[in-house]
Amino acid sequence: MAFQTPITITEALEGIERSEYVLPAIQREFKWDTDRICRLFDSIMRGYPIGALLFWKVDADHSSSYTFYDFVLNYHERDAPHCPIHHTMPGRPLTAVLDGQQRLTALNVGLRGSHAEKRPRLRKNNPDAYPKKELYLDLCTVPSEGDEEMEYQFRFLTDKEAAASNGEAHWFLVKDVLNMEPELGVLEYLQGVDLATNREAAKTLARLRKAMQDDPLINYYEERAQDLDKVLNMFIRVNSAGMALSYSDMLLSIATAQWKERNARDVIFGFVDDINRIGQGFDFSKDLVLKAGLALIDAPDIRFKVTNFRSTNMTTLQEQWDSVSESLQTAVQLLAGFGFSEGTLSANNVLIPTAYYLSHRGLGTPYLTSSNHVGDRQTLRYWVLKSLLKPGVWGSGVDTLLTSLRNTLRERTNGAFPSDALESAMVPLGKSLQFDEEEIEHISESPRSVYSVLALLYRDVSSIGDVHIDHIFPQSRFTPTRLRRAGVPEDQIEEFRQKMNGLPNLQLLDGPANISKSDTMPMEWAMERYPDSHDRELYLASNDMHELPDSITSFLDFYEARRQRIIGRLQKLLGVKSTQPI
Repeated sequence: MAFQTPITITEALEGIERSEYVLPAIQREFKWDTDRICRLFDSIMRGYPIGALLFWKVDADHSSSYTFYDFVLNYHERDAPHCPIHHTMPGRPLTAVLDGQQRLTALNVGLRGSHAEKRPRLRKNNPDAYPKKELYLDLCTVPSEGDEEMEYQFRFLTDKEAAASNGEAHWFLVKDVLNMEPELGVLEYLQGVDLATNREAAKTLARLRKAMQDDPLINYYEERAQDLDKVLNMFIRVNSAGMALSYSDMLLSIATAQWKERNARDVIFGFVDDINRIGQGFDFSKDLVLKAGLALIDAPDIRFKVTNFRSTNMTTLQEQWDSVSESLQTAVQLLAGFGFSEGTLSANNVLIPTAYYLSHRGLGTPYLTSSNHVGDRQTLRYWVLKSLLKPGVWGSGVDTLLTSLRNTLRERTNGAFPSDALESAMVPLGKSLQFDEEEIEHISESPRSVYSVLALLYRDVSSIGDVHIDHIFPQSRFTPTRLRRAGVPEDQIEEFRQKMNGLPNLQLLDGPANISKSDTMPMEWAMERYPDSHDRELYLASNDMHELPDSITSFLDFYEARRQRIIGRLQKLLGVKSTQPI
């Protein structure tokens, strides 16, 4: 391995554009956010070293033997977050980047592409949730020398944001510097935007052009060995510093290098994207899918260890992937049918025993709706909800727990979901699903998983669809001003606000019903939705909302009365004997 003559940023980007520089399959995904990209450009402008890169020169005879990816250009958090696969031309040598992917991708996005990440508080399917932004530099702000954060003002902006200058800033589209003539380009641009007499703008733009086009800032080493094992060991060693790989990134890289008939990286990333779109959306990771894969192929050890991702297990996973992925997808659909989503599933690992049960019993998608399996689905759902409600079950020691649950399920070759056997297997691990009065008391106001306790109390296995957690007395009614206006005594206002988000003021509503309820007071809404008094009383009683008051001034009395009913219902459901009168 030898240190090579440095190249310019422009030369590096031209190599990326020509697909001469590629990423090996053992590389991770692009992880930098826009702030970090801006800091990289600021460091370059300030003359700071950005570190040496490590390249792997792949000969023409070997380039078609491996899987490579191109660099991200137009990053989109939802639609294009992954590196596109590189279609290697036979007989063409390549340069694979072993160390420096994040830096080169940041330069590629900033100087040639764009970045789109989700805006806060907007749903993923909102067309305005992911605005396209490009990198700009403010030419008019005087660099703040000595600033530990940013000396130059780089920002990712939309076209509209860049145009909406307050008169003190001039946002220059950074990618335009690549086509700027060395001698007259800076002057011609400044004249065209009436900044020819602005000394700071001239200095900043000239510095940017020189740093991007002239200065040989890309220092790199080059490895020419063609042995993948040596390259993999080198990759692991050099990536142990800096922005560390997650262990799953490395293990997925190993799987990708070992799968022969499929591309593990494409298959698993695509699968994760697919299952996360089910129902109202989930947040399952490739880590969980990899661990689930080990569990479902009955690998003896499901821990994230390199030895568990060697040839035997990976060959089996590749051969059984269709059945593994089908069981996992059906399990996600089942959890979605139980009303779970990204915001309500408090422990994603519960997917693994659920999927293993379906796989082991050979239960496919008909299980989701079959009337023959209603009771079994109810039993499985009840166990899932209890495990999510009990603190510590899915915390430390989860690999040991998953292995024990899998072994218990494997011993049952037929019959219903063995919830009793699973609970018995959990006891020696310190993960009993038995509850006591103190836990019930805590759950009645501050449950670990709001959805789980509400679903346990007030939903059944037939309740599916878009489920929302609704405030019975709307949150908007609890501002100090509105409480005073409603007649709430001053000395009770703080208590009202503290209990606003407590369990006794929460219920589950189907999405459309919750949207229609909006800011309406609960009794007014109930009368509109259930004009028949019998239907209304049935709804209120089934949700422990007896004698729902018309006015928010009676909120505290309603809150405590419903809390006591919740305690009684939980004690009955969870088999807790009360020592106190309810």
